[in-house]
Amino acid sequence: MNQNKNSSFQIKLPIIVFTTLAAGILIGATMANPSANKDTVLEGITRIKEILLQVDQNYVEEVDTEKLVNSAINGIIKELDPHTSYIPSKDLEMVSADLKGNFEGIGIEFNIFNDTLYVVAPLSGGPSEEAGLQSGDKIISVDGKNIAGVGLTNRQVHENLRGEKGSEVKLEIMRSGLNEIVEYTIIRDKIPQYSVDVSYMVDDEIGYIKVSRFSATTYNEFMEALNGLKEQGLKKLILDLQDNPGGYMDKAINMADEFLKDNAMIVYTKGKEKRYNSEARAIKDGKFEESPLIVLINEGSASASEIVSGAIQDNDRGLIVGRRSFGKGLVQMPVPLKDGSELRLTISRYYTPSGRSIQKPFGENPDEYRQEMSSRYEHGEYFVADSIEFNDSLKYTTANGRVVYGGGGIMPDYFVPLDTTQNSTYLNRLFLSNSLRQYTFSYYEKNKSRLEKMGFEKYNSEFEISDKMLDDLISLGKKNDVQFDKEGFNKSKELIKLYCKAYIARNVWNNKGFYPIFNQQNEIFKEALKLFDQAERLAKK
Repeated sequence: MNQNKNSSFQIKLPIIVFTTLAAGILIGATMANPSANKDTVLEGITRIKEILLQVDQNYVEEVDTEKLVNSAINGIIKELDPHTSYIPSKDLEMVSADLKGNFEGIGIEFNIFNDTLYVVAPLSGGPSEEAGLQSGDKIISVDGKNIAGVGLTNRQVHENLRGEKGSEVKLEIMRSGLNEIVEYTIIRDKIPQYSVDVSYMVDDEIGYIKVSRFSATTYNEFMEALNGLKEQGLKKLILDLQDNPGGYMDKAINMADEFLKDNAMIVYTKGKEKRYNSEARAIKDGKFEESPLIVLINEGSASASEIVSGAIQDNDRGLIVGRRSFGKGLVQMPVPLKDGSELRLTISRYYTPSGRSIQKPFGENPDEYRQEMSSRYEHGEYFVADSIEFNDSLKYTTANGRVVYGGGGIMPDYFVPLDTTQNSTYLNRLFLSNSLRQYTFSYYEKNKSRLEKMGFEKYNSEFEISDKMLDDLISLGKKNDVQFDKEGFNKSKELIKLYCKAYIARNVWNNKGFYPIFNQQNEIFKEALKLFDQAERLAKK
């Protein structure tokens, strides 16, 4: 990890805390300062090596040795925890791109409609924008290889379009209004990725910042957003960490420090090795230490998100609103291996300032751990806070004496049940078939000039999804094998209209247009707006 001035961390490799579940470690990897079990480890390596050699040399049929090694890796991983993982070299760049904050490629937002790759938008400042790619372009071949109508997947798109900075890729494009195919040669470059999805003023005093993950650039993005809102009159803040799976621990620590006064505990870790024991405290004059703060979490908020929300809650700094977080309190250290692969090894647990371990139990059955979210839903936790059973032995108190519980995630101060009143199978099928996004993208293409001239403020207040537009969406759904369901449509009609309006706005104004509309159906966000009196009382203590 990059040395963090907030803390006494001594680990020299970056610390990552996130929810991704993978499999494996590399047999034969050696770690610094091996434990007293060194002889046992070496003996185990020898046995595995002997077996692989015997199979390779003498087994009756030809075998895939790499497959055997991976099977052995999976067996080792199953005996550890659900978050220790092994990433083969061929997958490492793609897996790491989100956390590093950038990747190398051509720079487009894309979608696949009817087995065809569409350019939703060239990314601002990227090579595709510079080359002249436009929204609505259909990419039909890459380096002479046809990619239309062949069952293209998102992974295949990444494999075809990402590549080293400076490398060339040749594209053939079909564009509306042109009869001939257009050819482009694009030079790949670094493409920044953003982890702060959006920031905007909800009203004259309340600001909103949504953070989707904790990447290498998150803290800088967050500070830019916070300073921008302060210039617009920010007095109260909603920090949205819903469905944020985590990322780099030091970025979460730096963010929490902006809200907490000097020397307040943010997080500490404990591991088998003392060198992995550490603590982080607030050490600087934060930009938002005294004003009302509400943090939004849900069952998808994990690890680094729980560091921030746990620190805010235990220090009585702000109000946590939503549903119980994921419960991921294990810290991974990425260890690069000689073949270019990477081991992400759990080295410690993290604890909130009151002493809570956030990690939920994972037992011996990894399938039960992976299905724990479904179990929460089935026994009603998403809908009734009282369905959650807390163990009195895991009772803790915050700085001002409020009772909080450990043993699995952060329980919010104010519980908000999941609202499913407008959901339907029909709505889900419109999403799964990509019909809703395809329709809104098509509508944007046909009305781009009119929408841009309208401006977002007028669009937000006056634009309505007409019955004709809904009929067109239904027709497109039928073409995509989504049978019309009148009952489901009527149940979800208002939600369908809101989603259509939000996604059209996204095509025109990006997330600045999307989230102010989308959040109108976000039950946690809507409840948070009613709770600033409570948040203000906490801020004054």
